[in-house]
Amino acid sequence: MSIDFEQDKQNIVEKTDLESLSNQCIKLLDLEKQIEISEDKTKELKKQYDKISSEVIPSILSEQGLQSLKLADGSTIEINKKYSCTIPKDLEKKASAYKWLRDNGLGDLIKNEVAVSFGRGEDNKAKQMLDLAASNGFEPQQKEKVEPMTLKALYRERIEAGLDMPSDIFHTFVKDETKISRK
Repeated sequence: MSIDFEQDKQNIVEKTDLESLSNQCIKLLDLEKQIEISEDKTKELKKQYDKISSEVIPSILSEQGLQSLKLADGSTIEINKKYSCTIPKDLEKKASAYKWLRDNGLGDLIKNEVAVSFGRGEDNKAKQMLDLAASNGFEPQQKEKVEPMTLKALYRERIEAGLDMPSDIFHTFVKDETKISRK
């Protein structure tokens, strides 16, 4: 039995609708461009929204001596504070942040995970204490972290209590945020 690869190749080309394929590829590229334009427009709209929410409306209400306002249709406008506090990814700054938390009696916010990796058949060694692991030649890995929402809550509580968190160690900000509740 002989197979004619050239003939099979020709049959595949004849069966393929190249014009249809080309049109679909052009359509796909056009959709990709439209999505990119739409995402850029969405980013711009979010910037405008944030500016009006955190700067323009709070400024207008503040000039009138108001923190909130109830409209005739029953909707309410109120200004809330939005707090953010994160630990930098830079290892030196991260170490400084953990030291600051510990030095200020907040070390219990830090989750401390120690892990030891074992090979197959070493289940009995896995049951030993971590200090024994080091004496057996294993290198335990330690990972420390603070949950982002916990840190954000701590920052909000400290600011509201008149306490500070060092912005040279943590990434912090407080901004106004407008909330409009419809009836």
